[in-house]
Amino acid sequence: MNLLVTGAWSDGKNCISELEAMGHSVSFMQFEKDDLPCPYDCVEGVICNGLFLTHPIERFKNLRYIQLTSAGFDRVDMDYVKAHGIEIHNARGVYSVPMAEFALCGVLQLYKQAAFFRENQKQHLWEKHRGLMELAGKTVLIVGCGSVGNECAKRFKAFDCKIIGVDLFPREDSLYSEILPLDRLVEALTQADIVVLTLPLTDQTKHLMNDERFSLMKGGATLVNIARGAIIDTNALINHIDRLTGAVLDVFEDESLSTDSPLWDKQNIILTPHNSFVGEGNGKRLRAVILQSLTEV
Repeated sequence: MNLLVTGAWSDGKNCISELEAMGHSVSFMQFEKDDLPCPYDCVEGVICNGLFLTHPIERFKNLRYIQLTSAGFDRVDMDYVKAHGIEIHNARGVYSVPMAEFALCGVLQLYKQAAFFRENQKQHLWEKHRGLMELAGKTVLIVGCGSVGNECAKRFKAFDCKIIGVDLFPREDSLYSEILPLDRLVEALTQADIVVLTLPLTDQTKHLMNDERFSLMKGGATLVNIARGAIIDTNALINHIDRLTGAVLDVFEDESLSTDSPLWDKQNIILTPHNSFVGEGNGKRLRAVILQSLTEV
């Protein structure tokens, strides 16, 4: 297969000889916005992330295989992919461990008032805080029970939390006390002390967390978004954030987040720049996923 590899796979250049040994002819481009190193018609397979944002997929007339380095499919025209019978794979499971650790870490920082103690440490100030909270006994709602959601469930369950799931495709799963269909999200929100968003961005899930649904969350609940920013209506979040314990936000509707966004100055928000997926094991996991997918072509 004539394979185009982009720098979105950080180890891709080092794996060219291995791909060629598998029988593929490989072209490499570091930056996906650059000109292709070969004619569009020559490309039969791609390993990329956002290549089709700047190179329309329609130009790849002989494309039959896509391997994404991301877990989400939102940077690809999936209607076109399905209509043309193109085989597509994502990086399922590659980033789930660091993302789940990040979600748990963020909630613990809010519950244990980490910012308060860090600031006092900087000021050499010895002051107790009597408002620390416990995870044990809390109800955690995980919206999106795929690989990332499952890893979150494992970790919160280890802290003696009750785990409820909401998913487009509910199922029996020992990680959860129950998994409800998406149309029962409202019911689940009223029960949850912690809401973790890990679901993909689609037309159905855009602004899933809107003013109505924020109003149904418990006062003092905590929100975590490690999915996609547009799942949350930002204005609705701003209107409701002060009645929550806080929020752990790694993704935003518009990235990078505007410097004048009021979210920056909220004391009960942990705000990070789309960074939750980072972990030293990603390279090894991604390589394994890519090579395994290619062996099945």
